[in-house]
Amino acid sequence: MKLRAQYDRGAYCESRRAFKLRDSPDPMQPDPSPQEEKNGLSLTLQPELLARMPGAGSASGPETGDDVRVPIGSSSGSTNGRGATSRRLRTASHSHSHSHGHTHSHEHESDSGESDLESGESNSSLSELRYLLRWLKKSLPFIVILSAKLVIQHALGLAVAVGLFTTFMYVNKSIQTQVFLHDRRRKLHCAWLLLFLTSSSLLVFYTFHTQSLYRCLIFANATIDSQNFWEVLWSVGVTNFIVKFFFMGLKCLILLIPSPLMTYRRRGQWYMLIEEMGQLYQVIAPVPLWFRYLVSYDEMDTSVGLTLGILLALVYLIMKILALYGLSGSLQKTLRTFFSSEVNGAPASPAQVREAGDICPICQADFKQPRVLVCQHIFCEECIAQWLNQERTCPLCRNIITDKVHKWKDGATSAYLQIY
Repeated sequence: MKLRAQYDRGAYCESRRAFKLRDSPDPMQPDPSPQEEKNGLSLTLQPELLARMPGAGSASGPETGDDVRVPIGSSSGSTNGRGATSRRLRTASHSHSHSHGHTHSHEHESDSGESDLESGESNSSLSELRYLLRWLKKSLPFIVILSAKLVIQHALGLAVAVGLFTTFMYVNKSIQTQVFLHDRRRKLHCAWLLLFLTSSSLLVFYTFHTQSLYRCLIFANATIDSQNFWEVLWSVGVTNFIVKFFFMGLKCLILLIPSPLMTYRRRGQWYMLIEEMGQLYQVIAPVPLWFRYLVSYDEMDTSVGLTLGILLALVYLIMKILALYGLSGSLQKTLRTFFSSEVNGAPASPAQVREAGDICPICQADFKQPRVLVCQHIFCEECIAQWLNQERTCPLCRNIITDKVHKWKDGATSAYLQIY
């Protein structure tokens, strides 16, 4: 009886407290329902407060009238109630964010489409590159075999081509070195270079005597198949190297002339003139070979082949005329320089030489025919002439001395291969 009376008194107090909370203006009121007394307290959310909560409008749960109850408890069961409440809130928030994400996805749909197109193009390019690399990897053994076969078939021609190129490089470098040495040049070495060029040219003509390649030097046709592209190209290449050798031999002859008979400045003018004439000759030499090749069309109908060949040959001749016109302007400037008495500066007086220290700043030796420039610096005539072959300024103060630089005065030969 005593225990029952205590229980009734506690129940009466709980119901009284719940009644007071229900009458109070607080939006969160505990509901003393018998079912929830086992798990703890529960809060009732008023509709006005629920409407203010973010994501409440998008909740997917069913409507439960005017109040929404949220259980709160301190026992183990209350934990489950709190977790359920947090899950409902997260569900509402997720649906709200999903609706916003769906809206923004429509805004960026066009941008994503363009990026997909670009990525698709890049992927296609990469796939094509992979396919090409895969094809090369599979075909590499056959390419090596085919290259070996071509080397064996044209071993003599390739050997001659390599020999001509190395001969040109060696002689060209040697001539420039001897020109730079001035009076210290070795005439025996110059004579050896001349002999080497002559013997190399004669050896090529003797090896291919059946083709009569020497006829190309006099603008005649060699005894080759005029319709075979590779034979025509071979003849043009060999002729170009032989022409280079001929004019390089002339430069060796200039080197062999004693210094008292020809000054350094005059030698530079001869080197420049010889190189310009050599380039002009190299442009004209292959014209008969290519003209004959373009006109020959025996594999086609006579009238159609001849008409097409003549048209192609005329276009080729127009190209050659334009090239010759460009070279003619350079040749005219070279001829004016060759026949003019061009000097660098004025003769220096003995007082100016003593003031300069009697030593040339370039060669570090006593002055030989000293020349004073507009900047009042004094140099040897040959030293400053050699410097101005490559530069336009004074070696000391870098003031501009001349407006133009004359090429090829150092004895160099152009390495350009004229194949058309």
